[in-house]
Amino acid sequence: MSTAEHPANGSNRILVLAGGLCGAAGVALSAAAAHLGGAFVGTAASFLMTHAPVFLAVGLLGANRILRAGSLVLLVGLVLFAGDLLARDFIGSRLFPMSAPIGGTLLIGGWLVIAASALVRPRP
Repeated sequence: MSTAEHPANGSNRILVLAGGLCGAAGVALSAAAAHLGGAFVGTAASFLMTHAPVFLAVGLLGANRILRAGSLVLLVGLVLFAGDLLARDFIGSRLFPMSAPIGGTLLIGGWLVIAASALVRPRP
C-alpha cells in the first residue's frame, strides 16, 4: 500500500495542504513586510516559512501517529500565533485575548510531541 493509499491519509493530506498554504502565505507576507512594513507581518511570515516544510515532510512521509499529532498541534498553534500577529497589523486588534500566547505554547508543545515521536518504536 503506497503512502497515498494509507488509511491515515486524511491527516497526511491536511498537512501537505497546510505546508503549501503556509509556504505561499509566508512568501506573500514576506513581500508585504518588505513593501508595507508592519511590526508583526515579518515575524508571522518567518513562522509560516519555518513550519511549511515540516507539514509537507510529515504529510508526504505518512509518519507515525504521534508525529502527525504533533504536527497538527503545530498547525493549530501556528494559526493562532501568526493569525494574532497579522490581526494586530491588518485590523488593529487581536484575534482574541491570549491567542498569541496560546498559539506559542501550542507551537512549543507540538515540537515537544514531535521530539517524543522519535522515542516510539515503529510497529512491525
